[in-house]
Amino acid sequence: MIMAAAVGRLALWLTSRVSVDRDRARRVTATYLWWRQHRERCFSRPAAATRQYSSDSRDDLKVRYLDGEDAGIVVVGINRPKAKNSISKNLVKMMFEAVEDIKKNNKVRSVVLCSLVPGVFCAGADLKERAKMHQSEVGPFVSKARAIITELGNLSVPTIAAIDGAALGGGLEMALACDIRIASSSAKMGLVETKLAIIPGAGGTQRLPRIIGVSLAKELIFTARIVDGKEASRLGLVNHSVEQNDSGDAAYLHALELAREINPQGPIAVRMAKLAINQGIEVDLSTGLAIEEACYAQVIPTKDRLEGLAAFKEKRRPHYKGE
Repeated sequence: MIMAAAVGRLALWLTSRVSVDRDRARRVTATYLWWRQHRERCFSRPAAATRQYSSDSRDDLKVRYLDGEDAGIVVVGINRPKAKNSISKNLVKMMFEAVEDIKKNNKVRSVVLCSLVPGVFCAGADLKERAKMHQSEVGPFVSKARAIITELGNLSVPTIAAIDGAALGGGLEMALACDIRIASSSAKMGLVETKLAIIPGAGGTQRLPRIIGVSLAKELIFTARIVDGKEASRLGLVNHSVEQNDSGDAAYLHALELAREINPQGPIAVRMAKLAINQGIEVDLSTGLAIEEACYAQVIPTKDRLEGLAAFKEKRRPHYKGE
């Protein structure tokens, strides 16, 4: 059953790899031009330009498909400065739209999730909005928030969370759904829900134990403890902790460099490796090896595999097309 499910996911992924249509290309181009005019801080190779914000809810999430040498990298920036990037109904809606666009674009090779607001990654749920909800609305909203975080975790390409500020509650849960987490040494992280007499509701009780171990996860959740980037790195909560810079985007810049390391690798191979790891870690070793075999079978007939062999023989850099 598990093996069949893995193969089914492989088949579904392969059939979904369609080219970007002209309308989407025009939208991507328009997004790029807007960003170049209004927001260069989060996406340039040098350190950051002045940050510019908008209170318009249409700007709660900014998505940029990088080009040139960085083509294939998508940067998703949360931008709710007045609400500390807290998770609102509108942000959830916009994240669903962004994830769907990424899933349909077979040119995407990695995703960097970051904040466009200084000193904060995501402060968790928008409690002001939550306070206005009727009790009957809370459950469905949490379900939607959990669903988008799950969708983020299920993206077939590598995802990297760049944590340059506070990641609390649902904000940390969002980062936990990413494959890799980079944090500045001064960033604050914690699942603090028990302070509000609730529990993490968007995957925190499940993903945190899988990342740092059951006992440590219980300690952090039971105490609602907040840790900084250095401690998070020691616990294994983040992959790397970097010293914050004057522009407040050290984690983002490190995440971007990591995405650039991933970029030249065989894109189908990277996706199959992610699928094999994600599916295999949930089952026994024997089943996991069968899943790995199924994923390996998907790369054998690819043009990229032949290109890799040719490049090795000719002692040159391979040029993979995801075919």
